[in-house]
Order: sequence, then C-alpha cells, then structure tokens
Amino acid sequence: MLTIHNSLSGEKEVFKPIHPNKINMYVCGVTVYDFCHLGHARMLVAFDTVLRYLRFSGYEVNYIRNITDIDDKIIKRAQENNESVKELTTRFIEAAHEDEGALNILPPDHEPLATDHMPQMITMIQQLIDKGAAYVADNGDVYYDVKAFKDYGKLANKDIESLQIGVRIDPNDAKLNPLDFVLWKMAKPGEPSWESPWGAGRPGWHIECSAMSTQCLGNHFDIHGGGHDLKFPHHENEIAQSEAATGETFVNYWMHNGFVQVNKEKMSKSLGNFFTIRDVLKEYRAEVVRYLLVASHYRSPIHYSDEALDVAEGSLGRLYTSLRDFDEVEVDDAVGKEFQQQFSEAMDDDFNTPQALAVLFNISHEINRIKTENPDTAAKLGARLRQLGQVLGIMQTTPEVFLQKASESLDVDAIEQLILDRKQARADKDWIRADEIRETLSAMGVTLEDNAEGTSWRSSNS
Repeated sequence: MLTIHNSLSGEKEVFKPIHPNKINMYVCGVTVYDFCHLGHARMLVAFDTVLRYLRFSGYEVNYIRNITDIDDKIIKRAQENNESVKELTTRFIEAAHEDEGALNILPPDHEPLATDHMPQMITMIQQLIDKGAAYVADNGDVYYDVKAFKDYGKLANKDIESLQIGVRIDPNDAKLNPLDFVLWKMAKPGEPSWESPWGAGRPGWHIECSAMSTQCLGNHFDIHGGGHDLKFPHHENEIAQSEAATGETFVNYWMHNGFVQVNKEKMSKSLGNFFTIRDVLKEYRAEVVRYLLVASHYRSPIHYSDEALDVAEGSLGRLYTSLRDFDEVEVDDAVGKEFQQQFSEAMDDDFNTPQALAVLFNISHEINRIKTENPDTAAKLGARLRQLGQVLGIMQTTPEVFLQKASESLDVDAIEQLILDRKQARADKDWIRADEIRETLSAMGVTLEDNAEGTSWRSSNS
C-alpha cells in the first residue's frame, strides 16, 4: 500500500488515484536561462525515481514536466548576450535535455513550453477577473487578489495575516495587498510581448503552471511536485488561482524534494555556490552522481562534496563487484521474490530510497555468499539486483565497464599495457620492476586483482 507525504496535510497519506491504476502527475521543470545545476538534478532525479517506481508498480502514469521559457531572468540574460530570447532558450533547452539524458532521466510524456500556452493563460486570467479574484491595477498589470480566496495559505499552513509579516512593501507597487501577485505584466520596450484584453504584455510566473497543468491533465489531478523552495509562494499561488478559476480541487497530493546543500547552505545560482551538472560530470560518472541523489530520501537535504561522490562511487562499486564472474540472465520470478517484496515495502513508504538501496546491498551480499557454490542462483539474483536497480535508475552498465572505468581521464590502453609489462616482468622474475608497475598503477587510481585466470583491474574507488 503506497503512502505519500502530502505537503498539503503535512502527513503521510495512503495514495488513492482519482482513476484506478492511472496517475496524472505534474512537476515544475527548469527555467532555461543557464545550464542546469545539481539542485535541478535533485528535482529531476527525485521525480524520475517516483515515476519509475509508479510504473514498476503497475500504474499507467501520464507525466508532465514543463519548461519556463519566458521570465525576467531569461529576458535579462538574452539582452546581456545580445541574442533573442528564442535563441537563448532553445540553446539551454537542448543543454537541459543532454544533462537529463546523461543522468538517465526518462523524458516526460509531455513537456509544455510557457510560450506555447499564452491563450490558455489569458483565458484563465479572464476567468479570475470575471469571478472577482483578480483586478487590473492602475499601472495596467493584472493581479490576483489573495483575499478573494478564503483558503489562501493552506499549503504553507499559515493564514494571510501570518504570511504578510515581513513582506516587503514597495511604495511604487500597484497591488491592493502585499501578497497579491502578478498574472499579466504590461510590456516594456524591447521585451517580448503577446496581445491580450489588457494590452500587450507577458504572463507572470505562477499562472504558467496552472494553465499548462490543467490544459494537459484537467482541472483536478493526482500529484504535483517540485523543489521545496516552490512550496511558497509558487505552489500556494497555483492552488489559489487554479481553484478560484475552475471551482474544483486542484491537486490531491503535493510532493516537495529537499535541497542540495554546500557548506550547510542551499545550492542555488543566486547564492553563487552552485555546480552545473555538466561540470560535475567532467569529474564523476553520471551514474555516481545519480546514486548520490537517490541515496538520500527525496524530502531530505543532500550534502554535496567530492567526498560524498567518492563514497557513492565506492558503494556502486560494491554492487557491481557482486555481479562479476557470471553471465547476465533474465529475471526468474521464483528467485529473489522476498527481496523484491522488501524493496517494494521500502518504496511504498513515501519512496524511501535509502531503505530500498539497503535491500540492493542485501542482494549483493547474498550473491557474494553463494556465487561459488551456486552460480546459477547467484546469476538469477544478479538479474533481480539489476531489475530493482533500474527502478532507481542505476545498475545500467556492466560490472566490467563500471569497475574498470575509474574516471573519464583514465587511459585504458595505457593501463592494459602496464599490466602486460608487469606480467612480462613477473615471467622474467624481475620482481622490482613488477612492484614498480603496481605502484604506478596504484598512483593512477587502479587496483590490481591477481587470480588463476590472470590479472584484472578496477578503480581504487570502487
């Protein structure tokens, strides 16, 4: 029985889809004005893992993840680069897709762009005006009136008065209330704009997701996710404008992933402490990065460091090592069923990936225990290990490739030649030379393993 921590109630709840065995899920995607960083990777991997497990459990999932391709940051960056907004966003959408592919993130069923949904946004804004939940301000902008929505603050679990404390009041602001938020901005010279009943302009950020999600999934759907920083005000505002416009419950289950932290601070571009996905992948393999991201529960913070990635690489190496020395076979439903049950119990508990990984290590331990005396069963357990690993998006390569490929900088040909030189030195009984070669390989991050079949090698971190 799947339970999900619902941010709306603050509790774990038994998951009950609106339609039997079918799930509609929407996740707030990236704003494309720069390369994705590890904070984005955390969100992408967290909900990719949710998606994989839901499908593994037999659900038919319609997964929508949007792209914000128009906002203040995008316009500013395009102006700085002396390029059009379209040129900038196209380039970074392609880059985001490359990063997602490297991290083994499944594509969404649909990836709507904000700029393709202007009619839907304009229609929703007009509905809000007609219902008295929005107003045209003196400066021409259209604002949502939070006081018109009696449940405003229910996701943050605060009332309007509490939320207003500490809100900065701009003396030039045309809002009726400091918490009111913009739905439509009047165009400024040199900015992209679209025609609307209120004049040429562009949408506010919050209205984008309400319009795109309801267009793709209907007024009422199962799961809405995103980073914890979106809980307020973005998701709070989505609820207010969507429910005011449609008169229906917007979302049943709200999910929010934790931050990636560097030196106990949230990783973000605004703080300048971020690492792009592609920069990290220059030093560490994508599967290692993904392992680090699933090794913590999706709601918990992740503490990023090179040391944490080294530990992740070593942990993956242990799993892969147990798969060595036997051929890959198909999953046997009769072998390892108890491990699959334990895995499902862990994931049914609000997608508890740390506990699910513990099950993978239990399988690995059992394989190592029996592989000599019962290689057939060990091979079938290996198939089970790969099957469950795939649900987490790991165990995607062969043990030989993973254990030998210490990093992209390792020269495999040079390593193999040194191993041959060492073999010849040992045949010549030149033990000093043989030891020198071993020390050279060790300095390169390579560990040798001598056995009856010859000499194999692996990364020292594995």
